Parts: sequence; C-alpha cells; structure tokens
Amino acid sequence: SPSTPSSQPAAERRAAESTMRALLATIAPTQEQLTATVRRWLRARLPAAHELVYEYADCVVLSFSPSGRGMEGILGIRTSEDEVRVYFNPGKGLADPEKLLQGTAKLTRWITVESAATLKRPAVVALVDQAIARNRIPFVHTGLGPVTIQSLRSKK
Repeated sequence: SPSTPSSQPAAERRAAESTMRALLATIAPTQEQLTATVRRWLRARLPAAHELVYEYADCVVLSFSPSGRGMEGILGIRTSEDEVRVYFNPGKGLADPEKLLQGTAKLTRWITVESAATLKRPAVVALVDQAIARNRIPFVHTGLGPVTIQSLRSKK
C-alpha cells in the first residue's frame, strides 16, 4: 500500500529546511545552487516523498523515500564540496544504454550532475523513471512530503 502524505507541521518543516541549508552551506558551499536545482527536480517528480537528510564528515545526503525509512529511499542526492551526484538504489539492473551509471556497489549506482543540463538528458530522465517504476513501495502523489534531519555529524 502506498505511503500516506505528510502532515508535517509548518514550523517543523521550516526548521528542517533551515538545518539542511546550514549543512550545505558549511559542507559544500560551492554546490548549494546545483543541489537546490537537483532537489527541485526530484521534488517535482516525487512531491510527497519523505526527504531524509543525512550529514557526514564530507557530504550531505538527501534521500527520497516513500516512507520515513532511509532503507526504502530509491533516489538520493549526495553533495560534497567537489560534486553533486544522484544515487539510484537499487541502480544495479537499470537499463543504461548510454552507460551513465557509475559505481560497483552491490546495489547502488550514481550519476554525477555537472549542471542543470544533466537533468534534461533523456537518458537521465529514463533512469529516474525506471527507478520510480521499479520501486516496490509506491509513492503517494498528493501532498508535500516531510523533510527530516536524520543524523548529525556531532553524533558519533
């Protein structure tokens, strides 16, 4: 059964958004604009997704999940000072005729997003479409999914 839309209070959402922006400004200030572009692009596809924000020593990860469970996230954004990547979980097994997917992990693959133009490539759109279509837990398509800060670097 599909997940249910969020009823995240506005103040809680604003606080999570503010924390996420602060994390990006601290860890990857040169990638803030591109990360925002990728995030808007994925949010347009999955408006009711739960957006789980993870902080690591050298990157911020935003996982798009049909639930509040990170392991169910099928698409993610990984932003570091050097680059922005879109992750596909699982990415192994997706049809990728242009060989865009990188990585050798058991399931996860990624593409590097060099600019907003990357998101307009038909092959990239096709990969995202496949990932969404293959997901075992459907996403709801109404409402606005919550933004949740999952972990902070200060937690060890």
